[in-house]
Amino acid sequence: MDTPFGRPQRRKEDQRFLTGRGRYVDDLRAPGALHAAFVRSPHAHARVERIDVAAARGMPGVSAVYTLADLPECRRPIPPAYAAPPGFRPWAQPVFAEPLVRHAGEVLAVALADSPARAADAAEMVSVDYVPLPAVADLGAATAAGAPRVYAEWADNDAGLSDATVGDPAAALAGAAVVVEADLALAKVAGAPLEPRGILVVPDGADGRFTVWIPTQGPYALRSVLAAAVALPEEQVRIVCTDSGGGFGIKGHAYPEDVILAVVAKRLGRAVRWMETRREHFLMGAPDRGQRHRARLGVDGDGRIVALETRFARDHGAYVTLGEVITRNTINHLPGPYRVPNLLASGRNVVTHTLGSGAYRGSGRPEAAFVRECLLDRAARRLGLDPAEIRRRNLVRPGEMPHLTGLIYRDGTPASYDPADFPASFERLLEAFGYADWRKRAQGTRGGRRPLGVGLACYVQATGVGPFEGADVRVDGTGAVHVFIGVSSQGQAHETTMAQIAAAELGVDPDRVTVSAGDTATLPFGNGTGGSRVAANSGPAVAKSSREVADKARRVAAEMLECAPADVVLAGGRAHVAGMPQRGLALGEVARAALRSKSLVREGQPGLQVCGYFAPETVTFAFGAQACAVEVDVETGALKILRLVATHDCGRAINPLVVEGQLHGGIVQGIGTALGEELVHDADGQLVTGSFMDYAMPAAADVPALETFTVSYPSTRNDLGIKGVGESGIIAPPAAIVNAVEDALADRGVVLAQVPVTRARVWEALAGARRA
Repeated sequence: MDTPFGRPQRRKEDQRFLTGRGRYVDDLRAPGALHAAFVRSPHAHARVERIDVAAARGMPGVSAVYTLADLPECRRPIPPAYAAPPGFRPWAQPVFAEPLVRHAGEVLAVALADSPARAADAAEMVSVDYVPLPAVADLGAATAAGAPRVYAEWADNDAGLSDATVGDPAAALAGAAVVVEADLALAKVAGAPLEPRGILVVPDGADGRFTVWIPTQGPYALRSVLAAAVALPEEQVRIVCTDSGGGFGIKGHAYPEDVILAVVAKRLGRAVRWMETRREHFLMGAPDRGQRHRARLGVDGDGRIVALETRFARDHGAYVTLGEVITRNTINHLPGPYRVPNLLASGRNVVTHTLGSGAYRGSGRPEAAFVRECLLDRAARRLGLDPAEIRRRNLVRPGEMPHLTGLIYRDGTPASYDPADFPASFERLLEAFGYADWRKRAQGTRGGRRPLGVGLACYVQATGVGPFEGADVRVDGTGAVHVFIGVSSQGQAHETTMAQIAAAELGVDPDRVTVSAGDTATLPFGNGTGGSRVAANSGPAVAKSSREVADKARRVAAEMLECAPADVVLAGGRAHVAGMPQRGLALGEVARAALRSKSLVREGQPGLQVCGYFAPETVTFAFGAQACAVEVDVETGALKILRLVATHDCGRAINPLVVEGQLHGGIVQGIGTALGEELVHDADGQLVTGSFMDYAMPAAADVPALETFTVSYPSTRNDLGIKGVGESGIIAPPAAIVNAVEDALADRGVVLAQVPVTRARVWEALAGARRA
């Protein structure tokens, strides 16, 4: 039977967006709503001596100007999205920065007025006296002896250590035929979604609930934070996720502005709204990456890995918002798709006087791939091996699945790879890319002005982390299907893919399925969007609930058609007797009858409706690899990506078009990480790349025609066989591109130490190699 599951289908939500019917925060209006503007510290580290709001309060159209002194409800710190593990030093993120500022942009006051312009003018009139203090704005400064401390009560700027050891790496490295070492760094990057953050708070919504409209990725966690702040039961607080112009992890946790505006709306009994400016977003939208590694890889004479070691630091900014999650993600992804019998990873979690870091697409995986894959290429050059061959010799074989890495994943279970064929997938990539031809072509350009290089990078990605997601599925009297899920969308096409899953189970066209997402009033419990987890968590939940609704429909239809439930077929929006399609009923008719079905009523389950949950035992690991060809202009350092091909194992693809779109989007962001994106702070902690004129997002000219294909080795961790794909594209480009540049310039002795590899850094590396 033809099924919508696995079928390419255009995104249902695009019709709404393309015709201007999207519902973003800035589109929403509430009668009498006040507009907010925030007073922010210009200093990265300072003591606040005095805040004078008198002049601002007297301005036309201004309803209120509040500081911490006016809002004692805001004295409670913001709960971290993930608690730090035992042994980490205690810390707390205040809602208002008073009396101590720990990064530029922290909130000191909020102005409420009848227009955004008047609110902004009032905020400008607030006078603040500061005593500036010494700041540390990067890992080097923060870890130097005698560095100014972010928390005076700490002995230094280390929040805690995240580490793991497998086997005996020291002995293995001592006995290795070849050991390559490298100092490697990844810059801090911004998620920079099309839509910055925004919020509309209505203290007395139409249903009587305290209602917050916001494009958050974590509605249930945010509900808990805001309910505590306004002293209401969680059931009285409703979070409604609006359409979102991107998230990438940036919108995944609570921010000070969210808490302040919730408290203010309750205090005033009026709706309050705020839209972040792009400058504010660079200052306050949590960044990621910011890692520095000192790493070693040992291999035997045949190029087989004997040990991998890295001692690294992650820049958390002023607040350890996600605990050790990103650091631990890096550690758990270090082995990648290879056999690594001995491993040591030691990650320092360092605080600095910069904005607290969050999660950005990939969150820890690109860092691990960058370190491992760059070391592999350098080991291959030392041994005279082809970069593809050294990977062939180390990839986990199909007969070794499920493969245990020896590490414990952050959900507390042993890291174990799903059955798959990594070598076969890798060979398909090489063939699709034309690897042998590109290697020959690159050889012919050695010594010229524009040499070519070929880069490879492989990875595994843990996807579908729990603890659970749910789905409420209902069929109404017209035969339309309504699916309610707790996760919100930032562009992942949930309205399309979840509809395909429900439609496959219920035998209806996906166009007859409406998916409503991210409203805490429609589903009691949920977690959120992130970690490539929606398809692998919400997908099975939708399938489970839809399957149970289908079973109910067969039972009711069997009563009406006088046959056994097992003989009822659901197809084409109808229920009919197997082998007798003319003897059937419309699904809507069955739904109406289900309200009167004696058997369903006796069981306390009238109607075609089921709410169910899916909880995975652990994550599912997906394999991927990318190959690229890069041209380097040795006179200017300019780079040009000539070709990039990617493969990814997403298990069973719900919608191949959506998978391709997710891969393309991630690859482009990975190219940005590799070539230009970097948040730069000066020595005083001031952000100097706070606009799109300074922060180098990839342009169309930087991106070649992308070629992607998927392989399918269904997951054993959920009954749909799904593996995640949302973050996959971004993992490999930094490593593959750096490997390609080093390949192009290997005869000149050039090695690179960090991404992004700007043309200035390439030129400097060439100049340094000439001097050496």
